[in-house]
Amino acid sequence: MGKMYKVLGMMSGTSLDGLDLAHCHIWNENEAWHFELNECEAIGYDSTLYDKLKNAIYLPEEEHAELHLQYGDWLGRQAKLFLEKYGLTIDFIASHGHTSHHRPEEGITFQLGDGQQLANTSGEKVVCDFRSLDVKLGGQGAPLAPIGDELLLSEYDLCLNLGGISNISFRKHSERFAYDIGMANMPLNHLTEKIGVKYDKGGKLAATGAVISGLLNALNSLEYYQLPYPKSTGYEWFTEKVVPLIDQTDASTADLLHTVIHHNCEQIALAIKEEELNHNNMLVTGGGALNDFFVETLQQKLGEDCEVHIPTKKIIEYKEALVFALMGVLRIENHINVLSSVTGAKKDSCSGEIFYPTP
Repeated sequence: MGKMYKVLGMMSGTSLDGLDLAHCHIWNENEAWHFELNECEAIGYDSTLYDKLKNAIYLPEEEHAELHLQYGDWLGRQAKLFLEKYGLTIDFIASHGHTSHHRPEEGITFQLGDGQQLANTSGEKVVCDFRSLDVKLGGQGAPLAPIGDELLLSEYDLCLNLGGISNISFRKHSERFAYDIGMANMPLNHLTEKIGVKYDKGGKLAATGAVISGLLNALNSLEYYQLPYPKSTGYEWFTEKVVPLIDQTDASTADLLHTVIHHNCEQIALAIKEEELNHNNMLVTGGGALNDFFVETLQQKLGEDCEVHIPTKKIIEYKEALVFALMGVLRIENHINVLSSVTGAKKDSCSGEIFYPTP
């Protein structure tokens, strides 16, 4: 058995539902990686920080740089409080940060949360900035979770994550492939915010609605879905292409939610059926896995050829934080942690910048 790493994985996703912290044990035994998810916690954003992160894409360069430092300090304080609360020790923090810009076709990706500031405030070694190198190598810089699917969750044929966006990962011809299918929770949260609710718990409101055929057709006709993978998307695409279609549709919130879920599930089912991977078992994680109506609709669209598997709530909610913990371990050991078969980069890479606390 190799070294047992104790890592604090930290993740903030595009759905802006808060910061996920996961204390993980990760080790290599018999040439296979293993993990334990220990203490985990989700820290919600207060309205001020939520608004800053949501609108970071529009900030002038100087204010964006200032937020990068502020958010790094905030992350450091949350890490310190978490470790003290549970009496935990770690070898390092692996932090995803929060994506403010993601335009890989222009060679741009940026994750807020300055690594040096995070290290100084927490007093811990930090590994972060896992996307930039891949983008410099001509890749999408996303999705990154497939390395975790490959090394920690290989018993599943497919791994689907339903966060702000939906991404999928699978093995085909002895290689791992993955890409962002499209949307998951971003449009749902956009709709519930308008009625003063953070999210539609369990999809109960969506379940009472009906399909708006015009909107469904418009969403299904979006150009992104026709693009070949590797591909990734983010908040920019959502605000530019999706929000106008939703906002100009005069319908009840229940009908809009219902329609968006049907759209999401149709696109996911199409993506899976195109791969001709029959009789699969698929792991579903991310906040969408807790939306009963979303999961039921997805299984209905997939039919009997693909069985949806919902894991423990801890894995649903903290899988991505776990994956970044693993990516940090692989970076420390100088192993590949970003797969070019997934991102379309010129080559696989060992990605992540390392920071040490300074006095």
